[in-house]
Amino acid sequence: MNNNDILARLRYALDIKDAGMTEIFELGGVEVTRQEVRDMLAKAKDSQELDAQESEYVKEIDNKTLESFLNGFVILKRGKQEGQSENAPNQFLMSDNHRNKNNILLKKLKIALSLTGEDMMEILHEAGVDLSKNELSAVLRKEGHRNYKECGDRYARNFLKGLGLRYRE
Repeated sequence: MNNNDILARLRYALDIKDAGMTEIFELGGVEVTRQEVRDMLAKAKDSQELDAQESEYVKEIDNKTLESFLNGFVILKRGKQEGQSENAPNQFLMSDNHRNKNNILLKKLKIALSLTGEDMMEILHEAGVDLSKNELSAVLRKEGHRNYKECGDRYARNFLKGLGLRYRE
């Protein structure tokens, strides 16, 4: 799953409009227009023949942009952290090698939506994936911890699907 797929699935799952998307990006420190948001979510015409899992988009986004969106979403839902100045740089956790973006996605959504571990397991169960507490704990750990486990696209995709089932009904 590329960053645009994640953004599109998250937007659908939480039913966020274009104006809301631009506001979230702004809270995360990235200025975008509504047209730029549409380009991030619009598939390129020649990507129709490609595999449905990896589509090409009109405007590809990088890890920093995706994480800025997630940071803005946390600020929208939970408010700005106390003691953090207005122009303090966001801490970016996603690496350039795309290995840990799904782990960070789950962590930031957990924070933004005030989800417990049980809530997250229920959301995954609604999408047809059963995960133990230990497996979920390993995915939510800090990279480098001895029990850390990388979150695969399957879990991230099904978590976003489960969010859609929960929040769009």
